[in-house]
Amino acid sequence: MTDLVVMSLEAWDGVWRRNQHLISRMLDADPALRVLFVEPPADPVHDVRARRRPHLGFGPRLLGDVSPRLWTMRPTKALPRRVDRRADERIANAVQQAATRLDMTEPLLWINDPAAADVRRRSGWPALYDMTDDWAVAARSDRERTRILAGEQDLLENAAAVVACSPELLRRKSAERAAAKAPIVLIRNAVDTAAYAADQERPADLPAGRIALYAGTLHADRLDTDVCVRTAEALAGSATVVFVGPDALDAADSRRLTDARAVVLGARPHEQIPAYLRHADVLLVPHRVDEFTDSLDPIKLYEYQAAGRPVVSTAVAGFREADDPRITIADAVAFPEAVAAQLGAGASGRPAAAVVDWADRAAEMAAVVATLRG
Repeated sequence: MTDLVVMSLEAWDGVWRRNQHLISRMLDADPALRVLFVEPPADPVHDVRARRRPHLGFGPRLLGDVSPRLWTMRPTKALPRRVDRRADERIANAVQQAATRLDMTEPLLWINDPAAADVRRRSGWPALYDMTDDWAVAARSDRERTRILAGEQDLLENAAAVVACSPELLRRKSAERAAAKAPIVLIRNAVDTAAYAADQERPADLPAGRIALYAGTLHADRLDTDVCVRTAEALAGSATVVFVGPDALDAADSRRLTDARAVVLGARPHEQIPAYLRHADVLLVPHRVDEFTDSLDPIKLYEYQAAGRPVVSTAVAGFREADDPRITIADAVAFPEAVAAQLGAGASGRPAAAVVDWADRAAEMAAVVATLRG
């Protein structure tokens, strides 16, 4: 039996990201694997300040609809760290207690959130650090950046294994990995190829007419709202710009999109996303191009290619290197015109490009996890 405790940057919900895709397939492939998936801590004080209903954490819950060997939990950060200097210690203790309740006596630790390095230090569990973004260059407060940098330094120096999802992350972080440690392993993202190969009916909530669609989380770290607004305004009357994914923008930016007659549908379950992409006329990647986005290996690259639709993207990592005639690269100024040109050319409906399946990436990650046992 192999027990794995995963410190995730996101909750396990209907919007599947790298963690969920990899872990679900690893569980399918290995009947001896058990996983405790630790979601980001509940923060009731922050909820109240943000005028949201406060939520508390919860202990281990079985996610039997995914696997009979998968549990989730959410610790609670009762007070801000500046008030409770032991907040991270309490979170680490809660994780260890949850593992004990599940009889995980010698688990392996998988960390996505570098701020969770305290769990490695306090538990002593062999750790894998899976890097999905360069959080050291993201727009964060000084206090939060300090925590991130300290956690990442600890993990690069002390984790038994380190994985990077993009060649750029591998390049940036390799020098920080201690020479005596195993080198960083590159494991890129992928797609559920079977889901995109299946026939899909047009989602009922897609507007009538031609669609230029963005699928993914709407977040200021990535999305260039100015480009989105200008594109929606330029296409008004001929096509609708549609956003499918969690809306993490501030209220002002969300309102700018809707004022420009864009349609923000919000999050949809992961199994429904292929239908939205397959029934779009053009797929959009109006991302910022900066040091942070250059660290990414966008999952939407693989999803968009599997959908087989024309794509217009800013010159972001992944898309700008792709050898795919369906991808048009345009700068922020030319982006609306490039989308209009693709709409005018008409979507071809060509078959999906050959892309890597998540099952292959899960096998690669399982091989890295196996090294932790030794």
